[in-house]
Amino acid sequence: MDGTRPSVILEIKDLKVSFRQGKENTIAVDGISFEMLPSETLAIVGESGSGKSVTALSLMKLIPDPPGKVEAERMIFFSEGNSAINLQTASEAEMTGIRGKEIAIVFQEPMTSLNPVFTCGDQVCEAIRSHFDITRTKAVMATLELFREVKLPQPDRIFRSYPHQLSGGQKQRIMIAMAVACNPSLLIADEPTTALDVTVQKKILLLLKKIQRTRKMGILFITHDLALVSGFADRVMVMYKGKIVEQGSVSQIFSKPEHPYTQGLLACRPPLNARLRRLPMVSDFIEGGGTTSAEVIGEEERSERLVQLYKPEPVLKVRDLVKQFPGTRAVDKVSFNVFQGETLGIVGESGSGKTTLARVVLELVPPDSGKILFRNEEITLITKERLKSLRKHLQIIFQDPYSSLNPRLTAGAAILEPMKVHRLHDNDKLRKAKVEELLGKVGLLPEHFNRYPHEFSGGQRQRICIARALAVEPQLLICDESVSALDVSVQAQVLNLLNDLKKELGLTYIFISHDLSVVRYMSDRIIVMNSGKILETGDADRIFTNPHSTYTSSLIEAIPHPEFLK
Repeated sequence: MDGTRPSVILEIKDLKVSFRQGKENTIAVDGISFEMLPSETLAIVGESGSGKSVTALSLMKLIPDPPGKVEAERMIFFSEGNSAINLQTASEAEMTGIRGKEIAIVFQEPMTSLNPVFTCGDQVCEAIRSHFDITRTKAVMATLELFREVKLPQPDRIFRSYPHQLSGGQKQRIMIAMAVACNPSLLIADEPTTALDVTVQKKILLLLKKIQRTRKMGILFITHDLALVSGFADRVMVMYKGKIVEQGSVSQIFSKPEHPYTQGLLACRPPLNARLRRLPMVSDFIEGGGTTSAEVIGEEERSERLVQLYKPEPVLKVRDLVKQFPGTRAVDKVSFNVFQGETLGIVGESGSGKTTLARVVLELVPPDSGKILFRNEEITLITKERLKSLRKHLQIIFQDPYSSLNPRLTAGAAILEPMKVHRLHDNDKLRKAKVEELLGKVGLLPEHFNRYPHEFSGGQRQRICIARALAVEPQLLICDESVSALDVSVQAQVLNLLNDLKKELGLTYIFISHDLSVVRYMSDRIIVMNSGKILETGDADRIFTNPHSTYTSSLIEAIPHPEFLK
């Protein structure tokens, strides 16, 4: 071997991955082929279930057999020493030496990737010492240098910290430090920013680019958001139902997408330059063979609607609301109104006070001071009995549809339960009929009544949570990051659904998110929060086009678009 870098670092030909459950055999990856060049960033884009993560796990030989079965004509990784490693036939001992040292991976959820009982520093030290015969002192020094490289504040403190003591962005930086610790030739980044705020997401992507340039490694970047790769990847591979439906350079995919699925993925994010009546959905493009139309709401129509919207008395008034926790003031003298039929958007990063504000408004957490008036009745002064009856008018949809549903209750039972609590409808027969009606409203079927949460996708689970919130016929609905855990295509479906229900049922929304493009699409007015305070408030379009604070500008700049990483 001459020691020069190979012309490719990864060669995959006709990769097939299937899973057997009982007599059923599910094909997850259906004969895909691709190559990767040294120092290249190749993005694999597709929805949940398209086969992206299964492809990555196959390369790391992390698919258990049974139930999984991995087959390929060629599955070769070329190490820096130019030796060709057959990933399909490599033994577990060989793969242990490859994982982390030659090929590293950063997963989507850093909290489940880090061991909660060891400090972050010890976990990175362990990763280094498992591949190199060095002393603990040298491993500690190397870890602290890695923490500095990934721009972690106070590396010594972070070294001694446990995962639960760090923010999501800091935990993900720990995972990146661990992944690059052994200077791998290939880094697999599997949805590494999906759970993060848009501003933190941008910082993580810029960090990965910088580390890639410094260490000259290839990155296989997996995401469901095509807009995210625009300023990050060199080439894009679009996967749909286990197959590669389109691939090419970033400029090719973005300027001339050929497959209807790719066109749908590009179109279903709220646009930055127009306010649409409905978001296009991926299914529209596939069923229409790549053609669909999106109706734009004109300025005159919107202005007339807002004039009528703000004529009546507000349904909710919040005055000088304060909520303190040890060492922090999570909500700091916040005041605002919400009007009947309005969607009020609240935007800000994690820790800005958005969710605490929502919980205080609903009296799930008592305020320390201030007033909350719903239809001129002061919620902070009423009895527990009156508050219980009032709760049917004020409902919330949480961020995580997985933890929001009881795994032991069927979808129908979960929706029916609040009807019983509030004594709605005369008997269970009438309640069941109402549940089936609600399932239909949120795009599910009557037969879904008897299925359990684990039998549904993430988007379907969020629809069940929406149906449950609607079961008590609320007047005000708080959506707390209710679409941030969803694929962009499913997100578009849920946002359209929420707008349809608002119009049909006369609902009023408080819509909370860290993604300003989504908040702008949904909202009439926007409140921008940071450190428990309202930084600015006003018309959604005005805040988007003419922000008054640098913080709001940073949120807008972090929205994925072709230039956002330049």
